[in-house]
Amino acid sequence: MSVLSRAAAPPATDEVAAAVAALLSDLASAPPAVLVLPGFTDHLTPQPHSSPLAGMTAGPVPRRLLGPVGLGAAGLLLTPPDSDPETAVAPNVPDSVIRTWPRIPAGPTGLGTSGLPSGPGGTVAPPAAETSTAGGPESIPPLYCPPPVRDEPVLAEAVNAGIIAWAEAIGLYEGRLDDLRKADFGRLIMLAHPDCDNADRLLAVAKCAVSEWSVDDYYCEEDADPHAPDGSMSTAEAELGPRLELAMAGMDPAHLPAKYVTQLERALAADPILRAFRTSFEHLAHYATPAQSARLRTEIGGWFIALGAEAGWRTAGRMPPVWEYLTNRQPHSFLPCMAPIDLVGGYELGAAEYCHPQVRRVVTTAALAAQMVNDLYSMAREDLSGGREFNLPTVLAAEEQCSRADAVRRTADVHDELMHRFEREAAVAAAGGSPELHRFLVGLWSWMGGNRAWHAQSRRYHDH
Repeated sequence: MSVLSRAAAPPATDEVAAAVAALLSDLASAPPAVLVLPGFTDHLTPQPHSSPLAGMTAGPVPRRLLGPVGLGAAGLLLTPPDSDPETAVAPNVPDSVIRTWPRIPAGPTGLGTSGLPSGPGGTVAPPAAETSTAGGPESIPPLYCPPPVRDEPVLAEAVNAGIIAWAEAIGLYEGRLDDLRKADFGRLIMLAHPDCDNADRLLAVAKCAVSEWSVDDYYCEEDADPHAPDGSMSTAEAELGPRLELAMAGMDPAHLPAKYVTQLERALAADPILRAFRTSFEHLAHYATPAQSARLRTEIGGWFIALGAEAGWRTAGRMPPVWEYLTNRQPHSFLPCMAPIDLVGGYELGAAEYCHPQVRRVVTTAALAAQMVNDLYSMAREDLSGGREFNLPTVLAAEEQCSRADAVRRTADVHDELMHRFEREAAVAAAGGSPELHRFLVGLWSWMGGNRAWHAQSRRYHDH
């Protein structure tokens, strides 16, 4: 069932790998009080934090949230408690930190994992090979990425049941609920947020994620509705912008003069995607602070702009160069799904830290790396779109005049480069940040591992 990240990942060799191990594997919610990075002579001391929700993260991170674990983080493996600190993989990390590191679990833990197929020593058996099974023969190369921190199928099914009940109630994916069920979005959310066992809190962010996916399935497909919001005949391409504008009104209510309120409400109620965004944000409001809701709206707004750019490529019949494609894929990525990591975990990362350029670079690196996973696993499905969908292998093959297989391998290299950058720079960001930032960065690592495992299994991208 569960997919391990890499059969033989090369060890991390970056000079701050030891710092990553200390920061992302320490179970305490804060980084060490004093951390010495390799190559630095001065201590980097974390700044004090003043978040009004600091008390919510004062305790330890849940034990399942172990940071970079598994074969995909071979260079960051923890030192067993009974080993000699002098021979540890992180010689510059204080002994007090090394002694507290736990052993890495052999495989997924939690409800429902006892029936998973096992490999040697009780570990979850990895697949024999990763292939694109939705119509393309290309194998997906091994990726430098962690495995999921936990696997709790019972919790995933509870979230899935909530998604299906909600979608049926608002008319989303009407006549296609089986496809929605097979996509197994509940499993994605369960894998991506291992620090939360609350099914309703997970369902709140799952609804937002499904709303975002529905935009692609309803507004960007070849058979998208050609009518304008006022009912007049138009084209799907021309109406993408107006539809996304209304979706923003579903998340961030538009306060019109009284005379026009009824017409807006009629338009919002007539479209299942608009109903999805409105109801998902209503559910999210039970757990989110106003700042967290605003952060998610902002990330979704940036994604909407990127969707418009992609529509421009389709309208012009233009294949973008690689640099333009990757620029588009930074906001057109999993940023909206990653933005509520702290919300799901029950704490709040302050706006000043989330928006800090150093943190922003780390967060967007993680989002772009996760998007490369999607590009690889969705390319066979997108091959059936008649040129309407774009992914890095397709863009690379067009620009470099190389084979699809070469483009796939180079996309994997791009992914791995981004993952190594995340490891390198997350350590530095966490060293000078608050306990909430440290936990958020661990959450990003866990999110990427869960996203990778879900893509490898979801029937949205596979026939079986």
